[in-house]
Amino acid sequence: MTTRAWVLFALCSVIWGVPYLFIKVAVDGGVPPAFVAWARVALGAALLLPLALRRGALRGLWGHAGAIAAYTACEIAVPFVLISVGEQYIASSLAAILVATMPLQLALLALWLSPADRPTGLRVVGLVIGLGGVVALLGVDVGGRPNELLGAGLVLVATLGYAAAPLIVSRHLTDLDPLGPVTASLILAAIALLPAALLWPPHVMPTPAALVIFFQLIAEAGASRASLITYVNPVVAVIVGVLALHEHVGLMSLAGLLLILAGSWLAAGGTKPVDFEKPRSSLQ
Repeated sequence: MTTRAWVLFALCSVIWGVPYLFIKVAVDGGVPPAFVAWARVALGAALLLPLALRRGALRGLWGHAGAIAAYTACEIAVPFVLISVGEQYIASSLAAILVATMPLQLALLALWLSPADRPTGLRVVGLVIGLGGVVALLGVDVGGRPNELLGAGLVLVATLGYAAAPLIVSRHLTDLDPLGPVTASLILAAIALLPAALLWPPHVMPTPAALVIFFQLIAEAGASRASLITYVNPVVAVIVGVLALHEHVGLMSLAGLLLILAGSWLAAGGTKPVDFEKPRSSLQ
């Protein structure tokens, strides 16, 4: 990759690792989780809508309304709320580590929904390793604390939505300009979560800036290399959580993170990252 691509990669990884910190600060400060989610998607929609209109990316979406609605629920509206609720009970660093299980959950969903993509060989080994990391986190690091188990469970359910979204995209939305469905999903999610915004003032989130940088990164380095930030974001989030919020990350948490990242890498096919047209999320 070029020097500019590496700079964009670093910026995007840092910016997408930071939202967990802002979510934690917001919910600990009494901001309702539903509003935190609305603020993120509304700002993203406001940023992307002019770009999508200028590019004509919103044309032809009506025929895909059902798939876009399903994508909105799985990728944006429900996960954003669940993660915000979950962070009322767990550290931002733990939330980021749990979200890193997305490739593992995608591989598990493939066993049921996409037989052609069922993991074999090293991908199965990756599943076992990654799930071992989850067990280490929940069984040892969180075990015995019901509130934290609840928070972790909510984040894992949110991540299941992230894992289901690429399957929706790959089956129904690959013939569209990605900017169109993403913008439409942001608008739809913002409308669905609007009631929260009527009760509380806005809270700024870094998501829109990350979107701009990510699009530039894709143009500079290609979709495959850009998608590798999936494996960097949780590391950034852990570092930020420790430095800014003084969160404690024990040896078991670090071991769980390493196992999850290694398992996710193998389960996702090693050097074959997810393509942007079948994305994990461009909004995390």
